[in-house]
Amino acid sequence: MTRKTRSTVDDLRGASRLAVEATRSVTDLVEAMQQGIGAGPDLLGRPLLGPIRLLTGPIYGSIRLVTRLVGASVDGALARLAPLLGESAPGPDRQAVLAALNGVLGDYLAASGNPLAIEMRLRSGGHPLALEAPALRAAFPRVGGRLLILVHGSCLDDLQWNRLGHDHGVALARALGFTPVHLHYNTGLHVSTNGRAFAGLLERLVAAWPAPVEELTILAHSMGGLVARSACHAGEAAGHAWRRRLRRLVCLGSPHHGAPLERGGHWVDLLLGSNRYSAPLARLGKIRSAGVTDLRFGNVLDEHWEGRDRFAHAGDRPGRLELPAGVACYAMAATRTLREAGGPLASDGLVPVDSALGRHQDPALTLEFPADHQSIGFGMDHLDLLSRPEVYATIEAWLSA
Repeated sequence: MTRKTRSTVDDLRGASRLAVEATRSVTDLVEAMQQGIGAGPDLLGRPLLGPIRLLTGPIYGSIRLVTRLVGASVDGALARLAPLLGESAPGPDRQAVLAALNGVLGDYLAASGNPLAIEMRLRSGGHPLALEAPALRAAFPRVGGRLLILVHGSCLDDLQWNRLGHDHGVALARALGFTPVHLHYNTGLHVSTNGRAFAGLLERLVAAWPAPVEELTILAHSMGGLVARSACHAGEAAGHAWRRRLRRLVCLGSPHHGAPLERGGHWVDLLLGSNRYSAPLARLGKIRSAGVTDLRFGNVLDEHWEGRDRFAHAGDRPGRLELPAGVACYAMAATRTLREAGGPLASDGLVPVDSALGRHQDPALTLEFPADHQSIGFGMDHLDLLSRPEVYATIEAWLSA
């Protein structure tokens, strides 16, 4: 079986497994709602709960049994049909769907061994790089010593750096002689989990790079900025060589102090769980991955989330992580406000301006981006940071300094 055929098979098997598991979850949800509504009033001790369970138990049990049998049959059938599925190449649309799915459910996909879970890789042109000198020399015939690592954001992938005909990495390679390398990762995992894995990949990349690495620059969009900061911390702790070669870190729209969109989803959980009739629906709110809930307050270290119920109500409990020492750090925010007029600026639709620039109401938590290392793009949204000419011009000026 070819690699492309295996990819198609894995997609189908993974999707079928997800559908089976989703059916089981919905079955649990409907059963819980029926019991909650039919059990009678709390004041009388819910007297009908026992009879309702006796009545509905066999019905829902049968649904679960059939679902389990169908799921096993689908997996077996796919294994037999694999040779007949052809070799249609995976394209950008398929990868975009996988990226979005991993952003929402990636921790679950990884924990359950689902083939749809994205494995972290360094890539070029959408293809994984073998981190060995001969393979890297073949992938980059004009290899140079200036490495640019591009780190995408939540629910995106490395191919989406190319937006509306523009790619920051390609443009910077042409203008400044960088060699662009892309990180492709499962954005549904904890930021700190991805940070450690990213640090390990960078160490292997620098060790195998077929030319002396003069400087390393990271350009990160959205969640990518948090993953990059976490990787710097992990690299320092491990004494990695790449960390000493890192010269610049550029963050585009990164939620250093969190994103209110996730917080809004968190409040939905609370409202749905406020009474027993709607409480089963709160399970739907918990579909958000660990990566998404890390965006609530910008978690970048294990200690920011370990030992905490990530769906429990809590106030802003941000953790402190300084910007990496010895690195020129830059931050750009976007705002839908068309021009500066002295009032508060709108967010870019996902990330507030203050969060993207590392500002916090508690001065002790503010990230120290120098004033001339900050920029605001007016009249643009979160994804415009990937394609607007004025954004690129700012990045090029920063990296030319």
